Amino acid sequence: MTPAPQLSPGLSYDHEFSVTDDLATDVGGSVANRVLATPRMIGVMEGTSMRAVWPALPEGATCVGYEVCVKHVSSAPLGGDCVCSAVLTDVIDGRKLRFDVKVTYDGRTVGVGTHERRIINAGKFDGRNAAADAVTGSAGSVS
Repeated sequence: MTPAPQLSPGLSYDHEFSVTDDLATDVGGSVANRVLATPRMIGVMEGTSMRAVWPALPEGATCVGYEVCVKHVSSAPLGGDCVCSAVLTDVIDGRKLRFDVKVTYDGRTVGVGTHERRIINAGKFDGRNAAADAVTGSAGSVS
């Protein structure tokens, strides 16, 4: 059996996806064609970040997002094939994870930024206070 990777900077994941109808918007009818929606793009970035570190998380742990700083700089059309990349750049206090995230379409950057997640005890997390728990550690952080 292959040992789990260490939770350290450099872990990464690339996620290929197509802009489906549920990921697209026409910005309330203000643009002619449906394109990748900013909130959906951020959701893909968060999921890709999770996948980058999932094999290295301690047993019984998960991680939740608590900060996103992203620019949506160009469009990806409905049906467009995109790639989301997440690279773990920093591990702070063994529980705060910082990522560089990026979505590309046809060789162009669509979205770029950073995302932060916090490792928590999955058994003690109920989601009612997710943002506060991630920042304060009250969801039972795993060290």
